[in-house]
Amino acid sequence: MSEVRVVYRKYGGSLHWNHPGRLLGEDEHGAWVGCGAGTVGRRGHEPPVVWEMPFVMLFPRDQWWTATFNVDGHETAIYCDVTTVPVWHGGEVTMVDLDLDVLRFKDGRLHLDDEDEFAEHQVRYAYPDEVISQAERSAAWLMDAVGRASGPFGGAHGHWLSLVS
Repeated sequence: MSEVRVVYRKYGGSLHWNHPGRLLGEDEHGAWVGCGAGTVGRRGHEPPVVWEMPFVMLFPRDQWWTATFNVDGHETAIYCDVTTVPVWHGGEVTMVDLDLDVLRFKDGRLHLDDEDEFAEHQVRYAYPDEVISQAERSAAWLMDAVGRASGPFGGAHGHWLSLVS
């Protein structure tokens, strides 16, 4: 397992969430990165935060999203960010956060978050039409896949989460 730097940016290049992780391995769904309890992250250049509970992240190949799978005790079971396709450069994975998020709470509720931010940023940052349509398609796909617990959302994270919890 090797150290990885996870770097989310906002459209236009500004730094967003960024933190270390450990590359756990790959499977048919993509690359899995683990973050143990006590991982320190930052949103942009804000003060650091410490995440008390472990989690794993999935960075799929050729898909416009990333996913975080949390341990029991966390409010959300799954948190998906609609992003550009994750790109690997050596020990860093980076992507552009496109605002929309799909959350599945522990009680099974499903929620599409930050539609207002997505609409606002389309204007502020002049998202190209293709970025807008791809983000909307990805959000719709995620709502369906996470809601039905299909693909990587059907328990594929269990093995990887056991490596960090």
